Amino acid sequence: MQKTAQLALIIPCYNEEEILNSSITKLNKILASLIKQNLISSDSRIVLVNDGSKDKTWEIIENAHKKHPHITGICLSRNFGHQEALLAGLYNTKADIYITLDADLQDDPSVIKNMIKEYYNGYEIVYGVRKKRTTDTFFKRNSALLFYKIMKILGVELVANHADFRLLSSRAVETMSTFKEKNLFLRAVVPLVGYKSTNVYYDRLERTAGTTKYPLKKMILFALKGISSFSAVPLHLITLSGALISLLSFFLMIWTFIAYINDSTIVGWASLMSAITFFSGITILFMGIIGEYIASIFIEVKNRPLYIIDKVLK
Repeated sequence: MQKTAQLALIIPCYNEEEILNSSITKLNKILASLIKQNLISSDSRIVLVNDGSKDKTWEIIENAHKKHPHITGICLSRNFGHQEALLAGLYNTKADIYITLDADLQDDPSVIKNMIKEYYNGYEIVYGVRKKRTTDTFFKRNSALLFYKIMKILGVELVANHADFRLLSSRAVETMSTFKEKNLFLRAVVPLVGYKSTNVYYDRLERTAGTTKYPLKKMILFALKGISSFSAVPLHLITLSGALISLLSFFLMIWTFIAYINDSTIVGWASLMSAITFFSGITILFMGIIGEYIASIFIEVKNRPLYIIDKVLK
C-alpha cells in the first residue's frame, strides 16, 4: 500500500493583510478535506512566508499559528522578492511534496487535489497551467504571450501560461537546491530538473481584495531577469548584428568613394544626422543588453544569500 504523503503548502506573502485571513480560511478547508480523503497525511501543513511586509501580514500569520498549529510561518528580515520567498519556504520545510501558491488564491486552489493525484500517478513535478487569460487586461494578456514567444525563440524552456503554481516532490526540491546561481528564474529552473512532469489546467479567479504585487515595472524587470539568466542568444545577436552593420558600412564607404571620384557627392545634413542617430541608437541598445548580462554577473560573483530568515514559527 502506498504511503500517504506529507504536504507542505508554501505561500509567499507580501503586504497581504486585506486578503490573508480569507485565504487562510479557504486553505484550511482544503487541507482538512484532503486529509479526510486520505490523500495527504494528517501532519501536512501550511507554510506562510512573510517577505518583509510593511503591513500586518506577519501579525496575521502569528495569530493563525496560535489558532491552528498546522500553520507555520517564516519571516524574512526584509523584502527579498517573490522567488526568494518561495525558495525560503521550500528549503526550510521538510515534507514529501510541496505545492507553491500565491496568497491571493487567484490560481484556483481546488485543483490541488488533482495535482496530488498526479503525484501518486508517478509525476514529481506538476504544473498548474491556465486554460485562458480572460481575466487579464488586453495589454497584460498580449505582453505575456509575446514574452513566451521571445523566450522560446531564445531557447529557454518554459511552460506557457504557467506562473508559480506547481507541485514538487521532495527529490525535485533537493535537486533544485543544487542550483547555486543568484539570479533565479524558477519558471525556467524547474524544467531543467528534468523529472517526470505533467500539467493540470484551471481557470484563474478574480482577485477579491488587495492589489497585484506585479505592476508593469516589476513584470519588465522579471522578464529581463529571465532572459539574462537563461539565454546567451541576445549576446550572439549583438555579434551578428555588429558584423552585418560593419558589412553595410563597408559597402557604404565604397559607394561614397565612387561617388566622390565621379564628383557626384552631395553634402546633406539630414542624411548625415539620420546615419548618426541610427548607429548611435544601435550602439546604446547593444550596450544596454551587454549591461544586463554584466549586472547579472555582478550579482552572482558577490555570492550574497538569497534570503535571510528573521523568525520561524514551528
